[in-house]
Amino acid sequence: MAVSFVAPGPCGVAVRDRLKHLTAQDERVLRAVGAHQGALASGDLKARCADGLDHSAETWAARKRELTALSSSRIAGAITKATHDQWALARRCQAAYIQNLAAGIKTLRHRLSLPIGQKGTKRAAGGYRSKNEWFRKSRRVAMLEARHAAAVDEWRAGRVRVVRGGKRLLTTRHHLSEARLTEGEWRERWEAERWFLAADGESGKRFGNETIRVTPDGEVSIKLPAPLAHLANARHGRYILTARIGFAHRGAEWADRIEANRAVAYRIHLDTDRGRWYLTASWQRSVVQTIPLETARARGMIGVDTNADHFAAYRLDRHGNPVGEPHRFDYDLSGSAGHRDAQIRHARTRLINWAGRVGVAAIGIEDLDFTTEKTREKHGRRKRFRQLISGMPTGKLKARLVSIAAEHGLSVVAVDPAYTSRWGAQHWQKPLTTPHRKMSRHDAAGIAIGRRALGVLTTEVGDGSHGLGILNE
Repeated sequence: MAVSFVAPGPCGVAVRDRLKHLTAQDERVLRAVGAHQGALASGDLKARCADGLDHSAETWAARKRELTALSSSRIAGAITKATHDQWALARRCQAAYIQNLAAGIKTLRHRLSLPIGQKGTKRAAGGYRSKNEWFRKSRRVAMLEARHAAAVDEWRAGRVRVVRGGKRLLTTRHHLSEARLTEGEWRERWEAERWFLAADGESGKRFGNETIRVTPDGEVSIKLPAPLAHLANARHGRYILTARIGFAHRGAEWADRIEANRAVAYRIHLDTDRGRWYLTASWQRSVVQTIPLETARARGMIGVDTNADHFAAYRLDRHGNPVGEPHRFDYDLSGSAGHRDAQIRHARTRLINWAGRVGVAAIGIEDLDFTTEKTREKHGRRKRFRQLISGMPTGKLKARLVSIAAEHGLSVVAVDPAYTSRWGAQHWQKPLTTPHRKMSRHDAAGIAIGRRALGVLTTEVGDGSHGLGILNE
């Protein structure tokens, strides 16, 4: 069983505000700059993909020199940095795809080697049900092996597949009726996603950014690339927008940074659905020091079981004893991505607020990762189960919970998720059920998670019929 650990805190901040009251000329300039720099970014990504594993500092410098002549040195640096980040992400996704194919091939080969109709166990699947299914799976393993061989060849050659604007949006072009989009609406969204209106910050420069500059009173100005310098309405080839911004969230922290000329990165983007322009400011912050595990355990723990539609939480004292009643924080993961994010955010906020009221120092959660659990080879006909675990945003949930917990002075302890539901149901569900308290399997799992985060394991005594035992990790 993996050792519990305190999840490290966030190392960056991002805040967003709307650019209101833009004039028609402002929008024309933003669209022209975004399209120009987006074309440069597309060409640079193409060149980087062509270099493959032959990339070096010399090729990087050569690409940056070419971009500088068409824009500026700072814009060229931002484009090449974004290109390398995108290429590296595609490379990591390629490695994950290869591992996923290998896992599927291994499962299929194992099941094909078993006699037809042989029953499986809790740890391994059995043979296939019929000769027809065995034949179809033998065809599928051959197809996966061909895909795996092709992917490995591309990995060794350094070839990656990247779509600026997103592969999902690209394929939507062929399914406009299902997406309820017209060709013009899709084209507008596609072009907006491929624009490049971003600039990295630079400490020591005025207000922390020379390319996209925001003053303390909210004035936004852009350093135009050389071919668009004729659109400037201020000195030194700059264009000042009529909009004023003022970050409602973390506005004081942002103002302190720019007044000290510390680096702040900016990104301007268009929400085509709403027809609104937004400016996002981001900056790095000193890594929040994680407290020792023993300190996090000192005032007890809240164990949280993550499910498809709710958090099941239970408070424990520092000895691992349940305190009070179980709590449930519901959310709905159906609908659009924005709706799902809002639901998770609301449930997470209620959980954090409750943790603050009861006075604990940490929250225990499972270190979940369903990457290897989503394949059809492992779960076969259980399509609804695969859809269920695919819809649970475990990685995003953990990252956002750690971020908001750090702002409230709480720590998050990640634990091994093995057998938490089983142990909770076996040892805690029935003893804690009373005429006035209904304990679900998920509530009991929250207790098991909290005890594991505290370093206390529940284990059966003798044959499991004589009560509870306590074992320190």
